[in-house]
Amino acid sequence: MVRRTFISRSKEFRQKEAEIVHDIRNLLGLDTLDNVRMYLRYDLEGLNAEQFTVVSEQLLQLPGRDDIVTSLPTCDWTLGVQMHEGQFDQRAEAVLLGLRLLFPEVEAKARCATFYCFDGTFTEQQKEQLRSYFINPVEAGEASMVLPSQLTLNVEKPSFPPTLEGFCKEDNFKALQAEHGLAMDLDDLEVVRSWFTEEQRDPTLTELKVIDTYWSDHCRHTTFLTNLENVTIEDPEVAATYEEYLKTRKTIGSTKPITLMDLATIATKQLRKSGQLEQLDVSDEINACSVKISVDTPEGKIPYLLQFKNETHNHPTEIEPFGGAATCIGGAIRDPLSGRAYVYQAMRLTGSADPRTPFSETMEGKLPQRTIAQRAALGYSSYGNQIGLATGLVDELYHPNFVAKHMELGFVMGCVPESQVRREKPVAGDLIILVGGRTGRDGCGGATGSSKGHDDQSLSSCGAEVQKGNAPEERKLQRLIRNPEISLMIKRCNDFGA
Repeated sequence: MVRRTFISRSKEFRQKEAEIVHDIRNLLGLDTLDNVRMYLRYDLEGLNAEQFTVVSEQLLQLPGRDDIVTSLPTCDWTLGVQMHEGQFDQRAEAVLLGLRLLFPEVEAKARCATFYCFDGTFTEQQKEQLRSYFINPVEAGEASMVLPSQLTLNVEKPSFPPTLEGFCKEDNFKALQAEHGLAMDLDDLEVVRSWFTEEQRDPTLTELKVIDTYWSDHCRHTTFLTNLENVTIEDPEVAATYEEYLKTRKTIGSTKPITLMDLATIATKQLRKSGQLEQLDVSDEINACSVKISVDTPEGKIPYLLQFKNETHNHPTEIEPFGGAATCIGGAIRDPLSGRAYVYQAMRLTGSADPRTPFSETMEGKLPQRTIAQRAALGYSSYGNQIGLATGLVDELYHPNFVAKHMELGFVMGCVPESQVRREKPVAGDLIILVGGRTGRDGCGGATGSSKGHDDQSLSSCGAEVQKGNAPEERKLQRLIRNPEISLMIKRCNDFGA
């Protein structure tokens, strides 16, 4: 049986509603709005009446601040918003964690939604404006008031063919590319086909999706690893820098192809060859940059590894600002965490167009700049606060060119006693553990969107390509890795995001 309750703020604590009224009147120009009330709807399954009352009064409600109601009040128009099925909903997850503490023996399910009750007069066009303001189709949709009979996800298991019959004989990959939302272009697929042709078999869809994910800019930095040939540079300063790069390649004896990635990292290779990076910690693990330092402690100087990492989440933040910015900092944390380090400090750098731009001037197929800027700030702070990370600098840059794509950069630093890090080569018989939060609609291919061309349909079609962060789960891992008994069990560890 599914039981339902609504929670609203008491009169003295309705600052959020006042902000919404102000924004709707000033940004959307809806001066016919008189008032709005917010209600959090909780549907819970698996509880008896007594347990439901305890949960409502002790978990969902904060006495003195919140009111419990059984139904929504009469108003001129109601809009409900809830996450898509399969999309990670942190509010629902938090409710379930609380339920396990109150009733460990109960297997319960929860779904949440936010309802806005408007007083005023609105045309159908104005209602559509309000829907666009409150609902980002990438992650959420309009909620129904119908009480479901059960909360189990009604998701049919997709029927995939055992193998992609005829892949090696395909003349045109356009249909296959569109059907499976592949990030690889047609030339990439030709390379994949040539490999499987040599293997004398067709690939499975899973194989193709894994290759597609690893081929993407997120995992492999495809654009930066593209071979550069017949380079022509008009700017003399850039040309001089490029010539210096070519000389450095000869100096260190580099035989790698000329790429933007090689250009960006050549200085480090040069410094290493000249013996100026003796403190650099070199290993087969591909995680955060790791440097050997000595730390003064009451017991004397102790060898530590200082690790730092930065990550961009421009594309996901552009289409789903909260989740994109949250997983920007969460993704950056994963690398030093994989290096067994405790992350203690962060920095955020963003680029947006003018957030004061009226909503009516929003480009078709894009979110308003104000929505991106504000929701991204909330996503970053939400994740950082939950995981317990101090952010020393937040710098927001505004320029009209950022309307093409929002810039979202996260930087973190961590450290770990060198004695708590063991690095060895894995051998047959070793135990391999995949640990972390569950994936939702992102699944395999959760980061390939950054390698695709986008159009006015991307907000809907790329919704499953934004990873959803789970800060409490990563915080547990942070604490687990700090235990030397655990960290010294690990021979090798790597971030497996996306």
